[in-house]
Amino acid sequence: MFHVFVLICLCWCRMSDVSGESVSVMEGDYITLQPDVTKIREDDDVLWKFGSENSLIAEMNRAVGICSINDSLDGTFRDRLKVDIQTGSLTITNITTQHAGVYQLEIHGLNLLSKTFSVFVYARLPVPVISSNSSQCSSSLSSCSLLCSVVNVSNVTLSWYKGNSLLSSISVSDLSISLSLPLDVEYQDKNTYSCVINNPINNQTKHLDISELCHKCEEINIYCCGFTEAVIRLVLSALVGAAAVAVLVYDIRSTRGGDKKQITHVL
Repeated sequence: MFHVFVLICLCWCRMSDVSGESVSVMEGDYITLQPDVTKIREDDDVLWKFGSENSLIAEMNRAVGICSINDSLDGTFRDRLKVDIQTGSLTITNITTQHAGVYQLEIHGLNLLSKTFSVFVYARLPVPVISSNSSQCSSSLSSCSLLCSVVNVSNVTLSWYKGNSLLSSISVSDLSISLSLPLDVEYQDKNTYSCVINNPINNQTKHLDISELCHKCEEINIYCCGFTEAVIRLVLSALVGAAAVAVLVYDIRSTRGGDKKQITHVL
């Protein structure tokens, strides 16, 4: 019984498995994955692995002075990895969505320490675009129909807010698609509206300018009708002027013709 207890104790001392950790980062930034140790021992062998196949991407051994980076994954981590010789931490610079996945740390020494990191990489978010959702205005409608849109996004939520209150939202997971979210507002609404796109670590906001996108038909017709009326008046004035000139010319000719007849009779 004593030998069995010693065997179990030795196995427990040799293997220490630490629970996993989740890390989120924006594309183009860097992350540092930290072991739960303050310092690596001289005889410890540090291994960093990536992906479902646990491909070795970095290895360090202080005793023999080895710190190597494995670039066998088609150059995915080329010039991006750095291992801290004191703590064994792994830094990934200029990270992209290709580097999202599971990383496993193994420290072989007096004890075997194993830790996993789930890394989530989010693309930078575009600013939403707000446009009118109506092909033409209508004087019979009391509200203005709007549409907030974003293109080529994934793992985001698109939302309409009235002040700080959420009105509606739509989400997309892994697929890179386009999102649109409608909103109807009153023409004379004085409230503040905004369209927000966000993921777990970032957001972009576009504020709505109702006066710029929403116009009632009669507001446009005032200008149109005023212009049309001005053209009609100009044409009528020209016609009246032409008629007045024609009458004047006819009158002058008639007067001259009468004078000639009178002169002939006297002679």
